[in-house]
Amino acid sequence: MKASKRVSWILLAMVMVTITFAPPRPSAQTAATKSSSERATSSAAQWSIQVDKVNPGGVNIEPAFRVAIYENLLDELGKAKRFQQVFRDGDRTASTVPNLVILKTTVEKYTAGSETRRAVTTVSGATKLNVRSQLCTRDGRIILERTVNGSVRFLGSNLRATHNLARNVAKTIEQSSLPEPSLSTFERSSEALEVMQFDLWQWEHSI
Repeated sequence: MKASKRVSWILLAMVMVTITFAPPRPSAQTAATKSSSERATSSAAQWSIQVDKVNPGGVNIEPAFRVAIYENLLDELGKAKRFQQVFRDGDRTASTVPNLVILKTTVEKYTAGSETRRAVTTVSGATKLNVRSQLCTRDGRIILERTVNGSVRFLGSNLRATHNLARNVAKTIEQSSLPEPSLSTFERSSEALEVMQFDLWQWEHSI
């Protein structure tokens, strides 16, 4: 019994030394026993996103539409709460964020439509947008690519199509599976410590 206690004190001393260099997160036992679904949710929430300006591609689209798409994307992605932070293009703060994905949006098709014709006939004059959305890592690796549509077929302004498009893009991203972001050195040390503490707790209570 004395030998077991001596080993326990040695292991505890090792843990204390590790704590000095990597402070543990609270509730180590709870963290070590998280379900796989909870881990997936927390991992997805670790990403932040930077929204690049809309690329018109080879499509003749009014600047007002491009700006409206961009602003609506920022708004809808913020509402989705899939990401820790949403950054504008050119925001220098984004360079300090460890886990960042970049949203690139390229217009592929655009039909201007007519508010007047929609109001009169309700069967023609639809405004239609078609874009290619890509989520990329800093090194240019594409982790998600989708073609998304947005339109106004009945009553409503032409710019309403940009809101519908942005909502569809945000919904598509929210419903897609993203790879887990790589852990920083501090996070890896903290997780390793949590497992060590939990193992030690189990060992001491099994004696």
